[in-house]
Amino acid sequence: MKPVLGCGLGAVLFALSVCGPTALRAQSPTYEVKRDFGVRIPMRDGVGLAANVFRPDAEGKFPVILVRTPYDAAQPTYSSAGAYWASHGYIYVIEDVRGRGGSEGKFYPLVDDAVDGDDSVTWCGTQPWSTGKVGMLGPSYLGWVQGYAAGMHNPHLAALIPTVTPPDPYRNFPVQFGVMQLATSSWMAFISGKTLQDINQFDLLKADAHLPIVDIDHELGRTMQPWRDWLNHPTNDDYWKKQAYQEKMLDSTTPALNVSGWYDDVFVGTTENYINMTTHAHSAAGRDQQWLLIGPWGHATNAGRVLGQIDFGPTAVIDFLGVELRWFDHWLKKIDNGVEKDPHVRIFLMGENAWHTENEWPIARTQYVKYYLHSTGRGANSLFGTGTLSPQTPAAEMQDHYRYDPNDPAPFITPADFHQTGGPDDYRSVERRDDVLVYTAAPVEQPTEVCGPLDVKLFAASSARDTDWTVKVLDVHPDGFAQRLNDGIVRGRFRESQEKEDLLVPGKVYEYTISAWSTCVQLQKGHQLRLEISSSAFPKFARNMNKGGNDATETQGIVAEQTIYHDASHPSYLLVPIVPPAK
Repeated sequence: MKPVLGCGLGAVLFALSVCGPTALRAQSPTYEVKRDFGVRIPMRDGVGLAANVFRPDAEGKFPVILVRTPYDAAQPTYSSAGAYWASHGYIYVIEDVRGRGGSEGKFYPLVDDAVDGDDSVTWCGTQPWSTGKVGMLGPSYLGWVQGYAAGMHNPHLAALIPTVTPPDPYRNFPVQFGVMQLATSSWMAFISGKTLQDINQFDLLKADAHLPIVDIDHELGRTMQPWRDWLNHPTNDDYWKKQAYQEKMLDSTTPALNVSGWYDDVFVGTTENYINMTTHAHSAAGRDQQWLLIGPWGHATNAGRVLGQIDFGPTAVIDFLGVELRWFDHWLKKIDNGVEKDPHVRIFLMGENAWHTENEWPIARTQYVKYYLHSTGRGANSLFGTGTLSPQTPAAEMQDHYRYDPNDPAPFITPADFHQTGGPDDYRSVERRDDVLVYTAAPVEQPTEVCGPLDVKLFAASSARDTDWTVKVLDVHPDGFAQRLNDGIVRGRFRESQEKEDLLVPGKVYEYTISAWSTCVQLQKGHQLRLEISSSAFPKFARNMNKGGNDATETQGIVAEQTIYHDASHPSYLLVPIVPPAK
């Protein structure tokens, strides 16, 4: 893996962009801007969507950038973006999605965005001021709608920049494999109605703690049908499959620059979309025209060099607007600026705090090493236990035990809202609890690159008919700072299938595979890799009541006695992606 060597590589997109905001200067504005507000864009069912259109005040045709948002198209941020793109020779269309802002119809997340996106792209591509080429950009929900539109294979759709894009809605947000992410309640409240709502008046942590969780919407002063529907469909059934987009994208040939951050809470959508398209797309064009950019950012990409208590250095902030301009100049204006020759993967290696280029993700030369769980004596309970991680296979070893009480769940360090779920937080305070098992590897003797998917194989038994297993992977600094890298969860009843519930036999040992998604960090000399295991991560995930019933309507839980096995017959481990230097 070769780090970027400096800002002198002016011909290469990412080499320019990662050297900071001054490295790539966008071309000077060329056009005065003409603005048309309240433009109606007709949908095939007769509903009209509202859009504001920013155009170069000049004769001729121009390519179009379409942004579809549930966050009110009249916001000043969109107006500023519209003026920028129009002054640089693009038509910028900012559209309220169905039922939001000035648009007609009823808003229900995602269900109309494929067809409405397709109709909107067609409208943009067939206007008299359009060249017929349409690009889309935007983060989060604005990235989601790009995926839905791409699956419609519209001939006018010529380029995408989907940023911090969630995967299919059952895979991560609002639901992660049958477990509700509680922050979705505040998100849904924020976008209930036609305009943005004030959620700051509520005690969101108190609302998250309310039982039954189906009534959290009432704690937020409203009835939210999507929230109730999500909870009413715990399995990956037809309700969720009708909202899925990732498989439909495989027919797309639209070039995409997929962007996220290592601490984006919906990060997995970006990596999954890149992997799916580069390995499973149904055409060579679809496979070859995908790029990936991941920085040291949260859900708000490129927002600063510091996240939480970690400073990622002066190159953490890039000239992302320049990246976007160069991308669209190539695909929408056919300017030969070398975009197609750029490295397909550009990732920020935390710890080293430097940008690297690769040809694929996950990185092909990665060596996946099993770090097995071990403990002696008093067991792995808490930071003060005897839990260790090592490549040494276990032999005859004791089990580790803890009690999971839904009335006293292990905390997940995060604000109780949807803006950012977790970061590079210090988990030493949480690791003092006996219901958190802590396994720590020996300090590394030289800088070690851990970059790729993080998976845990866990052998465990519970006294309950259903329970959750949570994992967290951390980088422990020499001063003890336990920096979260990423985390994951599995619900016992969904251990074999997301489509069918299968309750546990109390006391029986089951094998679980838990994904903690991915990370990319260089462990510095003296740092240690750590794995936490527990059965809750509140308020990120809704608590399992351990009864095996409907957790959406339960008002009381029971304590579960949990056992983690790590012996020769049950070799629990963390699979660590270690990347050697490029030759």
